[in-house]
Amino acid sequence: VHQGKRYRATLALGSVERLAGNAQIAQKFRALGFVSVRVSGSGAKRRVEGVWPGKETSANRPPQIVAGAKL
Repeated sequence: VHQGKRYRATLALGSVERLAGNAQIAQKFRALGFVSVRVSGSGAKRRVEGVWPGKETSANRPPQIVAGAKL
């Protein structure tokens, strides 16, 4: 991820994970370091957008993220 860039991820959640609210999912992304996080959708499929304010870095993508893009 690149500093100051906005990203979008599509999540496919498992049977227990889909019970999480959008606020909980947003908090998980904030804990990873993203800011201005917005989550939409419900159930198993969610869309998350956020800005990466930190330095450029890379990491393995969690299996719940089925698609991701820089906006």
